[in-house]
Amino acid sequence: NDKKTFEMYQKGYTNATFQFESLGMQKHLKALKPDRFEDLIAMNALYRPGPMEYIPNYIARKHGKEKIEYDLPEMEEYLGETFGITVYQEQVMLISQKIANFSKGEADQLRKAMGKKDSKLLEKLKPKFFKGGKKNKIKSDVLEKIWQDWQAFAAYAFNKSHSTCYSSIAYKTTYMKANYISEYMAAVLTHNQNNIDKISYFMDECRKAKIKVLGPDINQSGMNFICNKSGEILFGIGAVKGTGESAVTSILEERNKNGDFKDIFDFSTRTNSRSVNKKTYEALSQAGAFDCFQNINRKQYIHSNNGEPSLIEMAIKYAGKVQKEKESQQTSLFGGNNGTDIPLPSIPEIEPYSKREKQKIEKEILGLYVSGHPLDKHKFELENFCNSNLREIKDNEIKDNRNIKIGGLVSNVEHRISKNGNPYGIIKLEDYEDSYNFYFFSDDYIKWKNYFEEEYMLHISGRIQPRWNDPNNTEFKVTGVKLLSELREKLVKELNISVHSDDINKNFVQEIDQIFNKNTKGNCRLKFTINSENNGEAFSLELLAREKNIDLTNELINTLENLPYINYKIIK
Repeated sequence: NDKKTFEMYQKGYTNATFQFESLGMQKHLKALKPDRFEDLIAMNALYRPGPMEYIPNYIARKHGKEKIEYDLPEMEEYLGETFGITVYQEQVMLISQKIANFSKGEADQLRKAMGKKDSKLLEKLKPKFFKGGKKNKIKSDVLEKIWQDWQAFAAYAFNKSHSTCYSSIAYKTTYMKANYISEYMAAVLTHNQNNIDKISYFMDECRKAKIKVLGPDINQSGMNFICNKSGEILFGIGAVKGTGESAVTSILEERNKNGDFKDIFDFSTRTNSRSVNKKTYEALSQAGAFDCFQNINRKQYIHSNNGEPSLIEMAIKYAGKVQKEKESQQTSLFGGNNGTDIPLPSIPEIEPYSKREKQKIEKEILGLYVSGHPLDKHKFELENFCNSNLREIKDNEIKDNRNIKIGGLVSNVEHRISKNGNPYGIIKLEDYEDSYNFYFFSDDYIKWKNYFEEEYMLHISGRIQPRWNDPNNTEFKVTGVKLLSELREKLVKELNISVHSDDINKNFVQEIDQIFNKNTKGNCRLKFTINSENNGEAFSLELLAREKNIDLTNELINTLENLPYINYKIIK
């Protein structure tokens, strides 16, 4: 009866939970708004081929939009919890005992016969059902209707005890997500850390929940994903490609025993050089595990000036000298670092990676983007010009013939020749949730092959249609390809800012004036809608900025989103 847990079900926020995470189930949960455990048991049983057609009736009856009817008043005792709809095998068994005097054994035979569509056993049991029903003064036409309904439904009817067990586990996972979301998602990420697609998908789930997923930290991370005191999730050091389990184990053992590492030289002198080698250093530094060491950027660790050793090479060499001095017992009484008089190497001055370079290296070493996704700069386009995502297409969740618009990053391209000698191509597109391969044949390939470039960020439109050589399966037919960067200027016609007259004062005018005077001239119209009331009647006044068109930049959008007294709308 936890309120937070049921709120998650009511919002369809069930990704990463047991049994209820499909998009179709989420849609039904939003409509159902379950507020009791029995609703979950019923949905678990109904969401399968056959019973699925009864879900709208179950939802309508729960919310009083459809009348709850029973063929017999006696059936309410067993069908009341499912609003008059037969959902479970146990209901068939119990009702047959009550209205037709079946024994428990006969009731179980009926369940088996209906479930297995055993016509011979059903013919044998039907006269008993009618005989028992007539004995209880039930009319033949009512008994016939009940029997026919059962025959149609019971072939798909689920076992309530099974559905209850599944729903119990499902509820526990959702309870954990509702009340301990950071810890729960860290466990989910750990469980899926060998599947990059899953990791990417669940990281997007964390992003939606406003939970930061940070890269590995040599002083905070464990072997797997963990949650820190601030509720942020940290990548496990073991998830960094090129480290090795023995190296990570020895690093964690040393840190747990003797405390945090102070800098790269402290790290090099305290770790075992046989298990923690140069490749381990490079992987950790490029994944950001050493970012906690101040004033050193990732590029400084592996790059050098004028053929000099890199910082990693210097640290390894320094650790070797310290170890040799310790072994020869020639330590200085007044030594500094590590109890030796060996001076620390000077750190080379090297410009840091660009943001895009940093993201690409993270993708190579961690398998996905952590410090930021390249698509972040096109968040506006994805929200305003896309109506689907790659997960929906990949999972075949789109059943209608609507025009689908999606955006993503090109992560791989292929130019091929068919057996007939015709050229065709494949673009692998990635978004926050998934990836999908789009095929381009014949004229489509010739028309759009200029977009076959890795790192391009594309807007693809099209439809789901039957395959030309396999009508039983579907394919995505591309009808248009554009660069995401082109959409805003070409498609946005107007920015409409809505404000209540009570919020308009000198400060408001100054702030708005400051915001739009900084904005460079663009092609987007600017309009204000002033809302007010007079004698209880609402009215609005539209004001067009006739002498000013604006450039709808990300900076402007972020500024507007942080103003509490306005709403804005994009007119396309």
